[in-house]
Amino acid sequence: MAPNITDLGFLQGIKVVDFSQFEAGPSCTETLAWLGADVVKIENPNRGDPGRRLRPNQPDDDPYYFHMFNANKKSVTLNLKSPKGLDLVKDMIREADVMIENFAPGAIERLGLSYDVVKEINPSLIYAQVKGFGEGSPFEKNLAFDMIAQACGGTFSVTGDADGPPTRPGITIGDTGTGMLMAITILGALFKRKETGEGHKLQVAMQDAMLHYMRVNFATQGRTGKAAERGGSRVPGITNAPMGLYPCAPGGPNDYIYVMTSRANPEHWDRLLTVIGREDLIGDERYKVPADRVARIDEVDEIIGAWTRGRGKFEAMEQIGAAGIPAGAVLDTDELNNDATFEERGVMQTMHHPIHKPFKMPAWPVRVDGAAVRLKASPVLGEHTDEVMDDWLGLNDAAVAALKADGVFG
Repeated sequence: MAPNITDLGFLQGIKVVDFSQFEAGPSCTETLAWLGADVVKIENPNRGDPGRRLRPNQPDDDPYYFHMFNANKKSVTLNLKSPKGLDLVKDMIREADVMIENFAPGAIERLGLSYDVVKEINPSLIYAQVKGFGEGSPFEKNLAFDMIAQACGGTFSVTGDADGPPTRPGITIGDTGTGMLMAITILGALFKRKETGEGHKLQVAMQDAMLHYMRVNFATQGRTGKAAERGGSRVPGITNAPMGLYPCAPGGPNDYIYVMTSRANPEHWDRLLTVIGREDLIGDERYKVPADRVARIDEVDEIIGAWTRGRGKFEAMEQIGAAGIPAGAVLDTDELNNDATFEERGVMQTMHHPIHKPFKMPAWPVRVDGAAVRLKASPVLGEHTDEVMDDWLGLNDAAVAALKADGVFG
């Protein structure tokens, strides 16, 4: 483990009651946990967060998804259909600073934990909700996962080849991207609460969040007056060449390099020609300015590709980058996982879990005063029930034992 690892205390003393599950909500609360908040997941006693993927009477052999979104948290199991269980949750809400949920529409109200109810319990609480579609949307009652939000939020429509169908982006920005927006808003609400003492009800819809990440595409819409288009590895509306993916040796599925010369820097083209040994084309009228190269884009791509196909992507990136030209090798998860520099900087850390084997995963990427935030294991289902009941509610061992006997904790 990198020596420059620290525990952040930015949110020390902030208590979060976390009803969220899967990814969008847990991404938000994991962020708060990285920053030092005491985040307690309230989980179903039998199966916990569905993101655990637990199966009845079978070993937990797929914990990796859960690890990713629940590091640095605590877990309490509570039967919310039990009156005593619901009372305990309300007691925790009374002590909390933040409550977050991303259940299906109407579920939190059916549990008896609507904002109107909770506000009476704790007027200073930040009450956060993540939903698929916003209030007032014709799809308000619909369920949504990441890919639904992305499809309805526009990202599919601008991903893929120009002459191909819409394509699902390879990252879960619908979930994690939405969680990040909520986390930032919670921080703002907590900051303002120091001045006013007032709580707030925060809501974000995953579809709405996608529009935030589509801002460049809406700029294209504004400029052209029509729908932003797909462009494959190129950026639609940016008429420049060379710009795109070029194949590298030995020809594997991710053996490519992305090269982009800037219209704002005419020297990029001449530098690139020098790198690839085609100084003979410097000043050639056929390729002199960006518009000329766009008109002959297939020829330009072949000139670059003829050079990149003879080199590995790392070699190509090193040589082109050294010439001051933007270039990036296409790296897959295995290559990133095996890059020791990420671990040395604390960007990747190994989770040492009490049940599962050690697992290297991305940690919080923001360094603070030169140090990375320490990764702590995701919780075993109900692992912190006794601890939280004591720390938050002051229940002694005998009281907790009695509640266990009543089946309140499962």
